[in-house]
Amino acid sequence: MNYRDRFKRVSTGLLLGTALGGLTQPAWAQDDPLAPQPVPQAAEPQVQAQAEPRTGVIRSISVTGNSRIEPETVTAYANLRPGDSYTAETLDAALRALYQTELFRDVVITGADTGNIIIAVQENPVINRIVLEGNRRLKDDKIAPEIRLAPRQIFTRSKVRADVERIIELYKREGRFAAVVEPKIVELDQNRVDLVFEIVEGEVSKIRSINILGNEQFSDGKLKKEMFSKEAGGFLGFLKSNDSYDPDRLAADQQKLRAFYLTQGYADFRVVSALAELTPDREDFVITYVVEEGPRYQFGKVEADSALRDFTEEQVMSAVTIKEGQWFDASAVEDNIDNLNQIAGLLGYAFADIQPRYFRDPETQKIDITFRVGETQRVYIDRIDINGNTVTRDNVIRREFRVAEGDAFNAAAIRRSEDRIKSLGFFQEELEIKQEPVGEDRVALNLDVEERSTGEVQLSAGFSSLERFLLSASIAQRNWMGKGQQLSAGVNWSRYSKSVQLGFVEPYFMGRQILLGGDIYRRDFNSFNFIGNQRNTTYSQNSTGGGIRLGFPVTEYFSFGARYRLVNDEIDLSRSLFFTDPDGDGPLEAECDPLKAGNYLCDELGTRLTSSIGYTLAFNNTDGLRATRGQRFSVSQDFAGLGGDVKYLKSSANAAKYFRLPADFILSVQGEGGYIHPFEDNGDEFRDDIRLTDRFFGPQSFRGFDIRGIGPRVERVLFDEDGNLVEQKDDLVSNALGGRAYYFGRVELEIPVSASFRNFGLRPSAFVDVGSVWSLTSPELTTVGPLCLPTSTDNGEVPVRVDPGADCPANFAGTGDYGFTEFFRGNSASPRLSVGVGVNWVSPFGPLRIDLAKALIKQDGDDTRLFSFNVGTQF
Repeated sequence: MNYRDRFKRVSTGLLLGTALGGLTQPAWAQDDPLAPQPVPQAAEPQVQAQAEPRTGVIRSISVTGNSRIEPETVTAYANLRPGDSYTAETLDAALRALYQTELFRDVVITGADTGNIIIAVQENPVINRIVLEGNRRLKDDKIAPEIRLAPRQIFTRSKVRADVERIIELYKREGRFAAVVEPKIVELDQNRVDLVFEIVEGEVSKIRSINILGNEQFSDGKLKKEMFSKEAGGFLGFLKSNDSYDPDRLAADQQKLRAFYLTQGYADFRVVSALAELTPDREDFVITYVVEEGPRYQFGKVEADSALRDFTEEQVMSAVTIKEGQWFDASAVEDNIDNLNQIAGLLGYAFADIQPRYFRDPETQKIDITFRVGETQRVYIDRIDINGNTVTRDNVIRREFRVAEGDAFNAAAIRRSEDRIKSLGFFQEELEIKQEPVGEDRVALNLDVEERSTGEVQLSAGFSSLERFLLSASIAQRNWMGKGQQLSAGVNWSRYSKSVQLGFVEPYFMGRQILLGGDIYRRDFNSFNFIGNQRNTTYSQNSTGGGIRLGFPVTEYFSFGARYRLVNDEIDLSRSLFFTDPDGDGPLEAECDPLKAGNYLCDELGTRLTSSIGYTLAFNNTDGLRATRGQRFSVSQDFAGLGGDVKYLKSSANAAKYFRLPADFILSVQGEGGYIHPFEDNGDEFRDDIRLTDRFFGPQSFRGFDIRGIGPRVERVLFDEDGNLVEQKDDLVSNALGGRAYYFGRVELEIPVSASFRNFGLRPSAFVDVGSVWSLTSPELTTVGPLCLPTSTDNGEVPVRVDPGADCPANFAGTGDYGFTEFFRGNSASPRLSVGVGVNWVSPFGPLRIDLAKALIKQDGDDTRLFSFNVGTQF
């Protein structure tokens, strides 16, 4: 037997064992040139017939079959030299050494019987190129870094197998456990090959089912809700992102289960085993948990042990909410520790050592707990470091800090500083002031900020049953030149209004915490209606004005602001549609015709100047622009009468409270309202003392209703040819008049979403809106019709009016102008109510808000709107 054959037997057995041990890898095809070659059957008789010498001396060494590798290199790897003695073990070692170089695909050593050793080699080919086929989900640039082989390197089976393992592991990390990678080679001339990895990616391996064994107190469904992982399928299953198998999520689910049981009193709970099994089709996983619940414990004695002189045991116990006899709850313990840490922080202990000590009694199934407060020194602030602000100036951030270098540490003041900096809107939402010990009694406050765009271009659009399409655009910079100043300009356009405005705000005037701002604007509002498909403009309101305002803090959470405004309003009607010229002197001498416009509009015509002064007292302790906790409210009053043409007192108030609920739900409750009291009497019983331009028309956004869609209004209803009223929407003439009083309330629940949806910037919510506008003097209403026209005018007959439903007299007939009657509607404090869902989306085009709302309670005359959206972008 030659030594190549002996070694082949050994190596083939080893390779077979390796293949059987690695069943996760794809089988090599029998015709694959990478597969080990079988031992020639003809060699067996030769082995039996030839006797091998036990020892010998190498007379000569020759190398055959080599093309790239020098013979001296081959003999050096074999560690054989002429004149050396050899044995069977020596030649076996030489054969193994040559294979271990991975330079050769085949080695045969002969001549052992004569001492003239011949080493016949077949060199491994050189890789010409590496090709990936079948990969769709993972592109070449994602797989290429996992491949260690490269063109112009020596091809070896072991390195190919290692690359296959790495590619499959890459697919496993993507959740594709059914992926198969099969290497192929294409032989070329000059002992070169192309290496081709044929990839069958397979589908993402889902979680087919989750089985829980050993649970007696809680159902499988309850425990599955506590896990991150979810079973595939079900309603809207295609939206799930956590139904694919992830080993890391499997470990996290075990912690979630333990955390849940610890909140329910099961302190001995443990997960005995967690097994994820791949189904036979290699497409899905079945996960099985074996749990041991153990007994349920109650809290026993609750005590305190404090080493701090000014944070006594009595003070500690007064802040602890856990009571003896309650079911053990690990989360309640953590909440109490957090609360105690906050109290210690208020006393100047930045790093209070508060630890719970548990004493478990399995017999009574009670757990005694002692809150131990260790000895800690008071801490002072050594320095405040701010990093990451490239646009915003340091002083803009530092002036929001409620602590300074050298101050005693105060946890509440630091948390308030975080909230104030978040409220600027200049930085990321998850902002945190971190504490770093500096010596025994010093701490450094480190704030790492990530600036975001403070310039904003906003586009708003909406659809309504009356206006059809609404569009507005505005540009604003909330951090002008990094100084925290606000500069804004806006343009609004729709079928009912056009406006332009400019504004500027300096929040720290002359370096003091005094806000100074001003704005000027021009607003043109055109009220209109439709009769059939014909759009008719009713009245136009043109306002030109401006104002200046001043504000300053009263306390940390209270602020006071004062303002002065000067506005010139002009209300006019289309002379061609609503004016008559009885004297024939031309349009400038024409008069408003109540039959065409209505008394309620004719009485409002003219130009008036409003000079008003007002104030606002506000409270706000929320935690940022997108508040998740805290409350805010404000009270405002404006008095008009410092000169000008009108006198009134307008009062309004609004409030909101935010709650962070379990499972990351955010609940907000908001309300607002207002009332206008006149200080002059116009002497007309059909004309309200508050003019049209000063009235309330409701909140800016009452989802489910149109703009100016609720409240008092006059509707004209036409008669048909039979004298009957036709209250079809296309035939109504409706004008919103506003009211002296309004209220509005909203309850909104922000719904948490999975991590993948949060990465997309989606924040869905459900809401209920309620409100009303009312308290307006009923205007004088007009009824005209039905009219009968004479069939002949030879005798001077003129049109006559008849009662609705009456027949025309002889020689008279209807002509199609059958008249109208007016109704005063919507003047009720009864609530309007809508419900709906919406979503905020930080889209590639900017922040987008979409709402779908249904009006459930409405009054006669209200205009509803089902869908609206708002989109903007930042720079």
